[in-house]
Amino acid sequence: MTRGSLGGITAAIILFPVLLSPDATSADEVAVDLKLVLAVDASSSMDIYEQRLQRNGYVAAFRSPAVVQAIMSGPRRRIAVAYVEWGDPESQAVVVPWTIIDGAESSERFAAELAAASVNRFFGTSIARALAYSSGLFADSEFTSDRRVIDISGDGPNNMGPPVVPARDTALSRGITINGLPIMIRTRWGGGVYNISGLDDYYRDCVVGGPDAFVIVVRSREKFAEAIERKLIMEIMASRQTRIIPIADARPPTETDCLAGGRNSERPAP
Repeated sequence: MTRGSLGGITAAIILFPVLLSPDATSADEVAVDLKLVLAVDASSSMDIYEQRLQRNGYVAAFRSPAVVQAIMSGPRRRIAVAYVEWGDPESQAVVVPWTIIDGAESSERFAAELAAASVNRFFGTSIARALAYSSGLFADSEFTSDRRVIDISGDGPNNMGPPVVPARDTALSRGITINGLPIMIRTRWGGGVYNISGLDDYYRDCVVGGPDAFVIVVRSREKFAEAIERKLIMEIMASRQTRIIPIADARPPTETDCLAGGRNSERPAP
C-alpha cells in the first residue's frame, strides 16, 4: 500500500488481485473506457450544508477542464457515469442515470442536470445496500467496458442492514473496483469507528477493493471540491497514471472491526 498527501487530502492505494469480468458486448452497446457509479452519502448524519458542498463538488468537477482532459486522454475518449444517493437499507435513488461523457459539452450537460436535481435526505447508513444497489446498475446500461468502478462516499460506517464485507466481496467477485471517499470533517463523534481517527481505516479495510482501488480522505470543508476532482481524475486514469505522491507509512497495520458500526447506535453529534 502506498499513501499520499494532497494538500490536506490524504490518499491511499489498495492493490488487490485482478478479478476481471468485463461486460458482455453486443451490437447495440457502446464501448467506453470506464463505467463509473458515483454512490454519494445522503444520510442524516450529513447536514444539508455538507450535502450541498458534496453535490457542488461533483458539479464543479465535471465542469473542470482537467477532468474533461482525463476523459479525452483514454483510448475511446469517453466514459459512462451514473450518480446515486443512498442512506438506510431501503433508500437509494438514481439522481442522474447512465450518461456518456465524451467531451466538454456532454460533461457540462451532466453537471447541469446534477446541479438542477434536488438533494435527497435519508436516515441511516447502509454502505452494504449502497454497494449492492450500485453493483446492479452495471447490467442496466447500454454501455460496455472492461473497467467498472463504484465510488462510494460517506461520513460513518455501515450501521444498518447487512454487514458490509460480504457486499464488498460480492462486488469484487464480479470484477468491480470500489473506491472510497471517507468524509472526516466533524471532530465530535461517539465511540468505536465513529471516532474521527478511524473512518479512513474502516474504509480501507472494510469497504474498498479491486484493481487500483484507493481511498481519499476529506478532512475539511474547504477541501471537498479539490478531493472530488482529484478522485475523478484518478479513477478515469487509473490504468494509465496514478496521481498520488507516495510517502512512507509509519503506522503499524490495524485490525479494523468491520462490524463495529452495526453494534454502535451512537450518531454523530450535531
